[in-house]
Amino acid sequence: MVVVDIRTAARDFDADPHSFYAELRAAGPVHEVSGMAMVAETNWLVVGHEEARRALNHPDLLKDWRTSGRYPELVATSAGTNMLESDPPHHTRLRRLVAREFTARRVEAMRPRVQQITDELLDAMAARPERSADLIEALAFPLPMTVICELLGVPDLDRERFRQWSNAVVAPVAPDPHSTVQQELGAYLAELVEAKSQAPGDDLLSALIRTRDEDGDALSPDELIGMAFLLLIAGHETTVNLIANGLRALLDHPAQLAALRADYDGLLGGAIEETLRYDGPVQNATYRHAARDVELGGSVIPAGAVVFVSLAGADRDPARYPEPDEFDIHRAPQGHLAFGHGLHFCIGAPLARLEGRIALRGLLERFPDLARDTSAAPLEWLPGILMHGTTHLPVRW
Repeated sequence: MVVVDIRTAARDFDADPHSFYAELRAAGPVHEVSGMAMVAETNWLVVGHEEARRALNHPDLLKDWRTSGRYPELVATSAGTNMLESDPPHHTRLRRLVAREFTARRVEAMRPRVQQITDELLDAMAARPERSADLIEALAFPLPMTVICELLGVPDLDRERFRQWSNAVVAPVAPDPHSTVQQELGAYLAELVEAKSQAPGDDLLSALIRTRDEDGDALSPDELIGMAFLLLIAGHETTVNLIANGLRALLDHPAQLAALRADYDGLLGGAIEETLRYDGPVQNATYRHAARDVELGGSVIPAGAVVFVSLAGADRDPARYPEPDEFDIHRAPQGHLAFGHGLHFCIGAPLARLEGRIALRGLLERFPDLARDTSAAPLEWLPGILMHGTTHLPVRW
């Protein structure tokens, strides 16, 4: 098998990773690649839809880097004690405890507040005399940040400080042994957990501190910090790009935008799901390692290998979706992988969908002539292989 070097094979990867994944997929569903990340000299990349579904729920592709024998230089932190970086039975226990409190009822109860925050942000946009804004700065970033902070009961977290922490976590293409971000955010969250323990409120973090399983099991202080870290970062960053990518796709496809404006009730859900499939916020799931040799898509991934599952590659697989490179909000839902699959399916998916629907509908109803601001600087794309989106999205009305 030829090892593909992403640094030479993928032109303009940050702006258009889909073309790279399409070329790989045409040659096969599973590939060994180099230049993708510093996790290992070469990694395995899964780009076929059926193979991605298998990989995401494969019992021999593990998430806990501490069991891999790699990265002896990395130090485990409280922030890393979370569901995303764990495997059964530990993952099963953590998810069961969190799911007791992070329920559909709790998410639905937030709907009026999400609507209120959105309306306030749109009011501020409408008041701008220049009739233009950076959509990410004006709506896509502050909305999910405010929502997740209020959900967790995080008081007055400095936005710029949090943005730096979040970007440092999602922008790197691999673990950085010299990074202090997890330690800094972990220390902040440790103080928060302690404060909530002494004076609990009605928020999710207070509920997680109180929750007990039938056998009396509860989350430890480190596990509470880890869960808060995961929910704070994942619950914010992905929704930023869901909102921005969705609007960008709609503005780039005027006929789809016109159809949505004519029938919000019938097509808004489809617009969100098609955005997730067509240009989801997470292009590659965080890495796994093979506990033993794994056969996948006609290839044998050797024990110890690092494996990335391309959600973006899988969700444009023509074997699964007719005309996969077409953005079509009328498309029947067919089980996209934007939120993952199996054990690690995103527990915050209902909240992300709720925010995406409210934000896009509110934005398009408030500004019927919304358009790209072509006088602004060209778009800058997020670097790396984890997220897909832009740092800014200039719009005018």
